[in-house]
This record gives sequence, C-alpha cells and structure tokens, in this order.
Amino acid sequence: MSDVTVTLPDGSELSVPEESSVEDVAYEIGPGLGSDTVAGVVDGDLVDKAEEVADGDRLVIVTEGSDEYLQVLRHSAAHVFAQALQRRHPEAELTIGPPTDEGFYYDVAGVDLDESDLDEIEAEMAEIIEADYDIERVERSWETAFDIYADNEYKQEILETEAADEETVSFYVQDDWQDLCRGPHVDSTGDIGAVKLLNVSSSYWRGDEENDTLTRVHGTAFESEDDLDEFIERREEAKERDHRKIGTEMDLFSVPDHSPGCVHFHPDGMAIRRELEEYIREKNDELGYDEVWTPELNKAELWKPTGHYDTFTESGEMFNWEQDDTEYGLKPMNCANHAHVYDSDTHSYRDLPIRLSEFGTCYRNEQSGELSGLFRVRGFTQDDGHAFIHPEQIKEEIRGTLGVVRDIYGDFGFDISYKLETRGDDAVGSEEIWANATDALKAALESEGLEYDIEAGEAAFYGPKIGIDAHDAIGREWTVGTVQLDFNIPRRLDLTYVGEDNEEHHPVMVHRALLGTFERFMGIMIEHFKGNFPTWLAPEQVRILPISEDQLGYAHRIKNELDGFRVEVDDRDWTIGRKIRAGHDDRVPYMLVVGGDEAEAGTVSVRDRFEDEADDVDPERFRDHLATEVESRTLDPDFVD
Repeated sequence: MSDVTVTLPDGSELSVPEESSVEDVAYEIGPGLGSDTVAGVVDGDLVDKAEEVADGDRLVIVTEGSDEYLQVLRHSAAHVFAQALQRRHPEAELTIGPPTDEGFYYDVAGVDLDESDLDEIEAEMAEIIEADYDIERVERSWETAFDIYADNEYKQEILETEAADEETVSFYVQDDWQDLCRGPHVDSTGDIGAVKLLNVSSSYWRGDEENDTLTRVHGTAFESEDDLDEFIERREEAKERDHRKIGTEMDLFSVPDHSPGCVHFHPDGMAIRRELEEYIREKNDELGYDEVWTPELNKAELWKPTGHYDTFTESGEMFNWEQDDTEYGLKPMNCANHAHVYDSDTHSYRDLPIRLSEFGTCYRNEQSGELSGLFRVRGFTQDDGHAFIHPEQIKEEIRGTLGVVRDIYGDFGFDISYKLETRGDDAVGSEEIWANATDALKAALESEGLEYDIEAGEAAFYGPKIGIDAHDAIGREWTVGTVQLDFNIPRRLDLTYVGEDNEEHHPVMVHRALLGTFERFMGIMIEHFKGNFPTWLAPEQVRILPISEDQLGYAHRIKNELDGFRVEVDDRDWTIGRKIRAGHDDRVPYMLVVGGDEAEAGTVSVRDRFEDEADDVDPERFRDHLATEVESRTLDPDFVD
C-alpha cells in the first residue's frame, strides 16, 4: 500500500499509509494525541476522526482544547435534544440539527411545541447525559437508510439530494436511538457538560418560505456549568442591548409592514446616520476617493458579464422584472455601476489609482423569515468604494485602507480582528489569478504586522477578501468592513488603461466598505453603546433643564449660545428631579441645570450621563469643551472630573 502526505498546521508534512483516518494520523504524531483526538479539520471542513485523509490534504487534529471542539460538542447536544424529544414525543419527525456559533438548533415536524415544553425535554436531556451513552458512528447502506426513514419525507429528501451517489451513509447511534448525520461528534453523551434549551420559533424546510413550516428549538451547550452561566448572563445583557428595543425607546428607526426589510430612519436616527456619513466622507477624502452617485434601477444586462446576475438570480436575491421586452433590476451591489463610471473615459497608468466612493443603496430579496431589525434587511446603503489600480500599487493600496480601518474602529471603541477569505467553489477566473490576488492580500496584512485567520472557501465569487470583525462591549464578534481584491471583473468588462509600454492593460479592482452597511453598522453600534452614544454621535447632545418657568428665557439663551450642537430645552411642567431622570432615561450625554442662582450669575450646572456634577460653570467654557469633545470624537462625556 502506498503512502499519502498530509500538511500539518505548522507547515510540516507527514506521510502515512493510504486509507489512514484522521485518528490514525494523530497516532502517527503521538499516542497521547491519538487518544485525545475528537475530530479533524480537513481542508477547512470539520470531519469525523474516522474520515480517511487523501494525498495533499491540510489537516488539523481536533482535541478538547481546540477551537472547534465546542462546535463538535454542540452538534452532539443537538442529537441529545432530538433523542430526548422523541422519548417524550415519539410522533416528532426530525429534519436537521446543526451546531451554531452560540449553540445548536433542531428543526422538527409533526409536533407542536412551545416554551412550556422545554423544561421537561431539558430534564430528559439531563438523564441522557448522565447515562453517558457511547456515541458510535455506523455506516449503513443507502437503501437501508431510506427504509429507516420510510415515514420521514424530510430525511428521505436529504438522502435523495445530498447522498444520492453514496453507497453507504453514516448514522450516529446512542443507546437505542440513531440519526442520519455526517458528524463529527464527541465520544459519549457524558462528555456534554451543561445544556440549556433557549427558545422555540418557526422555520421553513430548507429555508424556503414555499416549503413546510417547521418548529425550531434553539439550545446551547458548554463543557461546564460555569461556562453556561456566563453565557446566560451575556445573553441577558444582549437582550438589554437589543437594537430593536433601544431603537424604539429612542425613536431612532422603524421597519413598518408596508416596507418589509426597508428601514425608515426617524429624525434622531437620521442625525446619527448623517454624522456617520460625514465621518466616512472625511475618511474617503483621506484615502483619495471621489464621491459618485449611481441609480438603483438598471437593465439586468449590466450585471451579466460580471457574474452577479447569475449569482443573485439563482439565489433568488435579485429584484428583477420584465418591462417592454427588457429585463430590469434593482442593483444588488454597486460594482458594475462604478466600473461604468471608470469606463466612461480613457485612462493612462499615470491616472491610477482612480478611486470612486458612493453611499450606494442596494436591494436583495432576503426571505421574510430571515429579516431582523437593522441586521437583516432588503434595502441597505453601503459606504462602498472601488479603486482601479495597476498591479504594482496593490500592496500600498491595501495597506492604506487597512490603516484607515484601524483608525475608524478605534474611534468607536471596537477591538478588531482580520480574516482572509479564500477561493470557493463558485469562483470565477483562473487559479493563477486567485493565487496572485490572495498572496497580495497576505503580503499587505503581514506588512502591517496584522494577525489574521484564514477562512478557506469563503470569498466572494470574484476575488479573495479581507473581512474585518468588530468585537463589541460584551465580547461578540460582528463582521463589518471588507477589502476585496479583484482581477476578474475588470477583464470581464474589458476595463483598460494604457501602460508605460503604450499597450492596453486591465486594471486591478479593489472593492472596500469601511463600515459595511449603515443599517447593520448602526444596529451593531446601538448594541455596543447600549444607546449611550458618544457625544459626537448622540442625536441629542445637550438638554437644558430650567428649574422653573422663570428660567425658560435664560435656558433658550444658553441654547442659542450652543448653536451648532444638538440641544433641546426641557420646558415641561415637571420637577427638576423628574427632568433629570428623563434625561438619563433618554441617554443624553449632558444636562445643563439652570435655576435662579445660575440665571443671576450667568452660569450653568453641568451633569453628565454618569451622574457626575459640576456647578457654577461658565457657558463659554462648557461650549469650548463640547466643541473639543465632538471634534476629537471622545467616547464618553468627560467634562466633569
């Protein structure tokens, strides 16, 4: 039997006998690693430890200490849930039950469940975990599997669509229960330290609203009760930070039924959005971008050469229709329009880079069940930009963009991390082009001294991408800005420039969004700050609180002196205590209390959102401080020591 060679995470290569499994490779490395092996990651895919490796595979061994271990454990917890459910409700039909970033879910049919059912199912899960059943992988013939699911149309469809060419399929068996599954799983139910069922919702089979409605049960699992308790605490905090809740309380936005998935920004929400727009305009100016505007309505023909038309129509995401024998659409992205602007003139290498930016509104037909506040919408506005450069400019162009990205997220108080998304199955263009583009992004990241993770196969179809993740105040990660390198679209659209050799060449296209979309970023920001925006972003920066009606005139005079800032006078017939409480509830950074003494002395008493106070403050001194705080984009009010 010949050998095959696998590449390990440190770049070293190991030769093992043909037909070796992930676990066999681990034992080749060392007996301790072999006995600790839970699963493997082969070429980016999480697989069972019994999976055979092939020549040239990139292999990571997964043990309890690995990042992937929690995903394996949660997948097993989903099976424990399904077993417990069928013990309590034998009529339940199982469909799919994958792990997620925060836990797992299982979609089921044939049974009505609500929140009141979760405790008894959870108790049954605890018994299964306590019993410590071995979890065994068993290969069965395709025909046997189909017979096992004779009464389950969903599992039969999985077999027919995902395993039609397989002679055998894998089941995972624990005690007297089994489930069709590729795995991987932990060795026994007792390895699952702590579980919690979270909620019940509805879903559609295969995510298609034209299919059956199913019941989805969400849960989570951890290695220990302490880890679970921390998660529940973070989850409760996340509920308090929910941007939909805070957005309603602060009257920032709405997503009404007559505009599903399309956001209405109310005056206070628009004040925040305008600040963001002006901020990004400053950054675009710093990077040398020229702002353009392109229409949302275009002939569908515009997107066919780039490949966007096929991608978005096949997924059903494009809004398109026929009119006068011509197909039209709402743009799902801005790339092709910006390419048109570039192509409207001839260019020399001396003209490059040519950088175009736009606050471009796009539309994608997301499924109704997936829409969620500002996070998942149908209409969105990107702070989009495209730079047209020649190959020698790649490194500096990407470095300059990454430098501005670091500044931006520092101004919002986010820690950020980077991921490099590489060629996927739907990629267009040659492997050589992709390799060159990927190497260029790596070089830019490494020249900036930035650590990054590689997400194999996750890039857009036209080029590799640097994804930027923001880490918020409670530790959650949000994908926000992106920087993508594209050798393909300029060739497909025959975009050119005249080089030093007087020959025509195709430019390289850099796609970048600094915030991502305004909608999503505002949702993230609302939750990050819990509605307590920095003064420069706050829709109401200062509220003046006259103690009585006698000070109304003085209060308005102070407001006039603060012209240029967002200032309101609370002239309601309330006690000063009630006005102060209202200011805190409304998350106003600064309140200026003015009574008879202040009016007589020409001063104000300053209170910030932390309930710190400063008396006898000269209004001009406060104005100067406010101007400095807004200009420097300080994260917290800092007038009061």
